[in-house]
Amino acid sequence: MTPAEVFTACAVPIAEAEQLMARLRPHTPEDWRAMAAAMALNLSPETTRVLGVAGGQGAGKSTLSRLLEQAFRLQGVKLLVLSLDDFYLTHGERLALGRRVHPLLATRGVPGTHDVERLGDTLEAVFKRGSHRLPAFDKGTDDRDAEPIWFEGPADMVVIEGWCVGARPQSDEQLREPVNALERQEDPEGRWRGYVNGCLSTSYVRLWEQIDKLLFLAVPDIEAVMRWRGQQELERPQAQRMNAQQIRTFVSHYQRLTQWMLEILPGEADFVGFLDANHRLESIQRRI
Repeated sequence: MTPAEVFTACAVPIAEAEQLMARLRPHTPEDWRAMAAAMALNLSPETTRVLGVAGGQGAGKSTLSRLLEQAFRLQGVKLLVLSLDDFYLTHGERLALGRRVHPLLATRGVPGTHDVERLGDTLEAVFKRGSHRLPAFDKGTDDRDAEPIWFEGPADMVVIEGWCVGARPQSDEQLREPVNALERQEDPEGRWRGYVNGCLSTSYVRLWEQIDKLLFLAVPDIEAVMRWRGQQELERPQAQRMNAQQIRTFVSHYQRLTQWMLEILPGEADFVGFLDANHRLESIQRRI
């Protein structure tokens, strides 16, 4: 989509949006800058205290969220981005969870592997005055970073971004059949996916209820996620990169919910950006 098409789809004044877009980071994709400018003109703290940004791995959530932070601040709105990834349980906590419930829970990513209570407490705190300590997660070491990030509150708005933001639980019948080799071979009785679904239906859904508006980046399919996750790996130090088979196994942990979200969120999210195979915005659906 061209910037003008993005602005038209999001129902914002083209001239004003173009001026705002021109002030955003030039090295970032044009359609992401256009989307960020459109969101900053479409939403405000009066209507959207918390904005959720969801989408499959590699969809561009982090890039878009940082552009949103810049665009809103240029509009005089103090927006804070909280990444779901920074609230993963520590490596040791996930190993313990894997021993207690199911070995697959040692791998970060799915519902049940985040400190949702801490995220909820943080979300409440950052709207208040004061210095707030935010966690950070180092994917290279697969553990929480010892150095925290500090934010001086209060925030006017918060973005919660993450691959499963807004995901709803599935039915028992939907859980019954495995969706890939990982589930067939390592979770034949469904204990892992049942635990994930149980977490999603309780603590995660309660967190999603605090989201006022949801923006969903819809990936073309799970194969696109595999490709884009591979591209992300190239940005990491050589010694920390996963090979193609490791990437496929890793993404298999996410496949069930990624496909389920592609089914349901286009009918629920306030904004949906449909991505093509080349990682460009193909179209935008606006529900509000």
